[in-house]
Amino acid sequence: MIEIKNLTKGYGANIAVEDISLRVENGSVYGLVGFNGAGKTTLIKCVAGVYKPDAGQVLIDGADTFTCPGIRQKMFYFSDEQWYPKYASLLKTAQFYAGYYPDYDFDMLDKLCGVFSLDKNAKLGSFSKGMLRQAIMIIGMSAKPSVLLLDEAFDGLDPAVRSRMNSMLLDYAAQTECSVLISSHYLHEIADICDRVALINGRKIALECSVDEAGADRCKFRLAFETEKTEADFEGFDIRKFKGDGKMITLSLKGDEEENEAKLRAMNPLLLEKFPLTLEEVFLEEMEGSDYDFTEIFS
Repeated sequence: MIEIKNLTKGYGANIAVEDISLRVENGSVYGLVGFNGAGKTTLIKCVAGVYKPDAGQVLIDGADTFTCPGIRQKMFYFSDEQWYPKYASLLKTAQFYAGYYPDYDFDMLDKLCGVFSLDKNAKLGSFSKGMLRQAIMIIGMSAKPSVLLLDEAFDGLDPAVRSRMNSMLLDYAAQTECSVLISSHYLHEIADICDRVALINGRKIALECSVDEAGADRCKFRLAFETEKTEADFEGFDIRKFKGDGKMITLSLKGDEEENEAKLRAMNPLLLEKFPLTLEEVFLEEMEGSDYDFTEIFS
């Protein structure tokens, strides 16, 4: 289990992440999302013990990752810019890692290479970006870690390979009770694979929830009225997003769906339609300044 407690990390006067707390249970896949530069990589490097937090701590099964080096043999960190020995083959790189991980499983390595059609004797330097990501993931999984830290691990993979990688990761987490923390700026990827997600915005967690419950307390309504309406006409609603075009109104509301619908119907609209919000829509609503009106810029 991964426990992050009130973690703050900065670089000089620049604070990358501030007062972050979250927990990744055994067998769970937890997603970190946010714009580039939001602090996802910094947070994962603190979990990996690469960086020492300025405040707070990270615990793996109760042990501090920065002060207990032995705990790092239980985890595998897949960075966005993965290092591997120059001119080494996939197999030689695995043998290098096996010197650090005492339970390294070469039988698993052979089987996974077969699944992904990778030649374990081929040099990693000859692999494409996507093939290299598959190879490093296979090498890491064969180390049989109890914690997997994945920073943009599936970037550059085609849909078929990504689906296969997702299945492999989910099966591994379920069968071994591995705790997985994965960062991505692709929301659809997070929604497909994760149990819980956290949105980092402005150095802090802006939203944390299970994937299934992300839009549970929100709903989008589209309405038409006989007369023009403005946002001021909807006083009393918890409005997350408002778009008005004269008599046509689109609202994203937080709160009880049935209660909001009843209050809107009491305004006697000519048309009322409602739609569930996607994970992407929920997160974009939480992103300050993420919704721009480019017509004003280019007019």
